[in-house]
Formats: sequence, C-alpha cells, structure tokens
Amino acid sequence: MSNEDKIKELEKELSTTKYNKKTQHHIGLVKAKIARLKQDDTKQASKGGKGVGYGVKKSGDATVVLLGYPSVGKSTLLNNLTNAKSPIAAYEFTTLEVIPGVLEYDGAKIQILDIPGIIKGAASGAGRGREVMGIVRSADLILIIADPARYDSLHILEKEVYDSGIRVNVLPPDVKIKRKPKGGIDIGTTVKLTKITNETIKVIMREFGLVNASVVIRQDVSMDEFIDVLEGNRVYINCIDIMNKCETIEDASKYKGVDLFVSAETNVYMKKLRKLIFDNLSLMRLYMKEPGKDPDLDEPLIIKKNSTIKDVCRKLHKDFVKNFKSAKVWGSSKFPGQKQGFNYVLKDKDILQIVID
Repeated sequence: MSNEDKIKELEKELSTTKYNKKTQHHIGLVKAKIARLKQDDTKQASKGGKGVGYGVKKSGDATVVLLGYPSVGKSTLLNNLTNAKSPIAAYEFTTLEVIPGVLEYDGAKIQILDIPGIIKGAASGAGRGREVMGIVRSADLILIIADPARYDSLHILEKEVYDSGIRVNVLPPDVKIKRKPKGGIDIGTTVKLTKITNETIKVIMREFGLVNASVVIRQDVSMDEFIDVLEGNRVYINCIDIMNKCETIEDASKYKGVDLFVSAETNVYMKKLRKLIFDNLSLMRLYMKEPGKDPDLDEPLIIKKNSTIKDVCRKLHKDFVKNFKSAKVWGSSKFPGQKQGFNYVLKDKDILQIVID
C-alpha cells in the first residue's frame, strides 16, 4: 500500500472517530502517523529533483505574494498596486511566471509578486503547486484573492496553504524539545494543558522516533500545534483575505471571513488595501541622524517592529556591528537624545544616531 493510500485510510478513520477523553490518545496517534507519512512523501518528492522552478529575487523591505485561482484579477491588482506590467487577459492561466512589482508606501518599498494561479490539490503537487507554494512560504505576507463567482476558493486556498506547512496569523507554539541520550520523555509545563495530555504527547513523540527528550511547554497547545513543533518545517506568516471585483456584489454580508472588499479594475478601496498591507507587515520607520546634522526626515529606514539598535546596525552594514561605539535615540527614549545600547528596542518614527569607530 502506498503512503497516499495509507494517508487516505487514516484520514477516513479520523473523520469517523468522535473526539472525547477516551479517544484523544488514539486520535493523537493517528494524526502523528498522517503527519509522518506526509513528511516522508515530501522528502521523496524533494529527492526527485526540483524541475523547472519560478525563480525570483527578493528585494525591498518586505515581500508580499498574491495567491488565488486563475483569473480572479491578480494581475490587475498587481498593476494597480505597483508599477508592474503583468499581462492581463480574460482567460485562465495568463500568468505563467512570477511577475514582480514594487509598492511604495510611507517610505517602504514593498515587493509584490503575482504568482501563477493555483488549483485544488496544489499542496500535493497539482498544477506545479509545490513550486508555487514554495514561493508563498518565503513571503512576509500572503494576500489570498477571490472573486464573488468563486467565493469558496478562499477556504480551499486557506486549506492548501495549511497543507503546505504554512500557518497564518498565529505565532509559533511556545514549545521547546531537547533530545537527550537516555531517561525517556520528561514534560514540564507552565500552563494547564486542556487540549492534550502528557500521555498523548509521549505517544506522538514516539511515533516521530523520539524516545528520550525533555519537553517544556509554555502554551496551552493542541495536538496539531504540538505535531507542528515536532515536524519543525512550519512557517508562520500573516495573511489577508481579499474579495476582488466588489463592484459586482449586491449583498456583501453573505461573504463571511473576508478582510477587505476591493475592485482593482475601478480602484475601489485600493487605498485601504495599501495601508492594510503595510500594517500587516509589521514595519516601522526610523529617521537616521548624523552627529551635528539634522535628521533625514524625507527617507526613513524601514525595519521590522520590535527591532533593536543591533538589528539596525546589521541592516546598514556588518561593519556597523563590528565598529559600534554608541547610539542616541529621540522619540521613545525617556530623554531626547538619550544614549542607548545594542539591545534597545526602537519604536516607529524614532530618530536614531549611530556612532562607529
């Protein structure tokens, strides 16, 4: 029996098993087996060669991908948001390669990628889905695009994203696992676990070949979240669900789970979309100042929120870290121009002065 058949059999068993305290242990084992079989399939697929890929060089301060079924208006959306010239036609599969563009917003240069439209089963490789989803995994933000005629595609694509090992709009589970040479599995928790028991944790770990390890859990995790930690190949990305072609909608209330309705063709709510993209990328602006000069308020340095002075030095040049002498901050410091060290966490619109040897 192939792995695919085994997975289908286990998924059927899972769908017919009612969850309760008595079955929790068994369900955890079945989920672990499914995850391990899928992991084996992914490894086999990667050994088979990459084939023809969609190469694109990341640039700018962040990268956003437009993910959707063919002909939902991704190319029109890209052209509206950026200076790109993505081919547009009234038939499916117009975009056969990755088309990049740049959205300039509040001093940030945000790369937008129009990737080939995907179909159901993309996570399993349908329609070169694995190559396309590989680009999605490396993005900083996902825009899932649907149109009113295919509203269900939002939920189908969300599942494809999930099945590709991408977790959207959540943080990685706060779980640490450390192998040890002997002594079995010991589990330490700082919170009460309501979704999984210690016994289920141990049986899942053994299914993954872990028989000696220390586990520290600081979050009330579910079985699926714990399996994600064990697999170790998950990525965590923000995602926005967009309904395009809103000019054709009479009653928007029936479309649940949509973050924003837009029309790339008629420019409706595109200004809101630009702001939403910037906000979901968790970017902030810094104004750099040279000693004895006024700060440059025209061209901010764009960095991630919660960045430290050391992070800024790394972005500027490796020599800034090596030769760092001191720094002063205006804005979030208690006193204007107060000296701060490497680990100081900066805020949006701070003015920063770095002195190097």
